[in-house]
Amino acid sequence: MAQKAENVLRALAQVRSRLLEPETMVRAVASGRQKGSTPRWRRVELRYVDLKAGRHLQVTTYDETQAHTANHAGAAARDAVDDLLDEPFGSWHVETTAETVQLRVTRKGALLHVAERSTPVEVDRGHDRDKARLLPEDDPLFRALGLADAEGRLKPNRRDKYRQVEEFLRLLDAAVGEAVDKGQLRTPTAEDPLRVADLGCGNAYLTFAAEQYLAGTRGLPVRLVGVDVKEQSREHNEKVARELGLDAEFVVGTIGGVTLDPAPEVVLALHACDTASDEALARAVEWQAALVLAAPCCHHDVAAQLRRTPTPAPYAMLTRHGILRERLADTLTDALRATLMRLQGYRVDVVQFVESQHTPRNTLLRATRTGAPVTGGSLRRDYDELVEAWGIRPRLAELLDA
Repeated sequence: MAQKAENVLRALAQVRSRLLEPETMVRAVASGRQKGSTPRWRRVELRYVDLKAGRHLQVTTYDETQAHTANHAGAAARDAVDDLLDEPFGSWHVETTAETVQLRVTRKGALLHVAERSTPVEVDRGHDRDKARLLPEDDPLFRALGLADAEGRLKPNRRDKYRQVEEFLRLLDAAVGEAVDKGQLRTPTAEDPLRVADLGCGNAYLTFAAEQYLAGTRGLPVRLVGVDVKEQSREHNEKVARELGLDAEFVVGTIGGVTLDPAPEVVLALHACDTASDEALARAVEWQAALVLAAPCCHHDVAAQLRRTPTPAPYAMLTRHGILRERLADTLTDALRATLMRLQGYRVDVVQFVESQHTPRNTLLRATRTGAPVTGGSLRRDYDELVEAWGIRPRLAELLDA
């Protein structure tokens, strides 16, 4: 049920009533900001946990650098909820055992959307886990993908892959919510769902997880397409999609050559090898995608160029040893990618999306389209001077020029 709330306070009261139901509230997230105001925290997550002293409301607040967790019971829980509702967050997303509630505060008032779940969900009130999981380990998705056994237990040797998927979903959830709140990404409807493309999807762990979370958990209408060069991947992924009942399409083609019409609004690329990440970023720019999440893999191209060209003074010590040269190539490649995307009119954050002990390839570029390309100024001069000094030509620059 979608409706235009009479006012913000009335819509917040509906959110409050669900937040204060310890038996049925599963999880809630507040993020974004209202126009002209900034909340104390970038993001807040709420859930109920069972402690020795009884059931408590667990509130995790995120600033720019870290998370802070506090547990509240009784009147203190009500006070904590009221304090958070007083903050000028741009959106609230609340999941209960029977429904999902999405509230977006705009200049004209509040947009409230309530959707009933097709099947009720069970709630995990355990306190001994690191953080609430966006997709639980026993989700049928992970059994279909081979990450869990027939009983739904996660396989020990696939736990790192599960963590990668989980942390990627956490970043995707925050990025989509923030982009919608700021009007950089439209609010999708059943008639016109959000168009998402996963480039170089492989066995589509990310594709299926994004579909399962955005559509199943958050209740957002989504049309997702996975692209890969292997026919075998397409056949495998279509079989999994049928098994899970997901509305996902898979096409065979190269990142640079595939045709998607209409163009996607969100582009994903998880661990696309070497210059395939550049191809994914270039296609996103070509499509004018509103949001791009790319986690690069190896960085051979710039590393090879560093080996062929003289190192500018006084930086020879940075490239004298092979291992240091490779690490420098990684950093230089992603710094240049981020700068080129900024020149194309994107706001770019480079973040760690999973701890390094789980995978050495844990950098993610998060780019949100904010305006027209930058044709001059200090950013362009700094980029030109950097590539000239090191004698390199990033593949992404060649693709954008072409």
